[in-house]
Amino acid sequence: MPNFKTISSSDPIKEIIKSAFDMDVDLIGGWGYTQESATIIHSTNDLPVEQFEHTLTTMRAYIEMNMTLEASQRYGSINPTETKREVITMKDKTYHKVYYEITAMQEDLYAKFINEYKSGYGIADFDMSEHFKRRKKATLVRQVVHWFRHDFV
Repeated sequence: MPNFKTISSSDPIKEIIKSAFDMDVDLIGGWGYTQESATIIHSTNDLPVEQFEHTLTTMRAYIEMNMTLEASQRYGSINPTETKREVITMKDKTYHKVYYEITAMQEDLYAKFINEYKSGYGIADFDMSEHFKRRKKATLVRQVVHWFRHDFV
């Protein structure tokens, strides 16, 4: 499995998100790799908190797995799924340690699968079952943790 680099920018997280995704977010802290670098959420912009966390984890994954890599190494179809959540209270602060399984596929390979599907769909000799088996085999699966703290104002 590729070794993806963690985000190491010293720029505020909300500025990076605004620049990369054109989204205004009310948060501070870090990218949530550890409890000390937890992403501190002040507001979820009226989204359910789990959906907002999922959005932030997806953004983090896109930066790590796509935006900071050479074109030939980029991943697409990046999809985090929450698998577990722990609520931890320390020093009067409550943290959410959220575990995600992220699936993704290299962009060029994903594009080939999409084109194969589009050109084969509806054709009698197109083996859709075999197509999806090969797609599954080509899919990268990684486990990550994202630490959050909710400081809603």
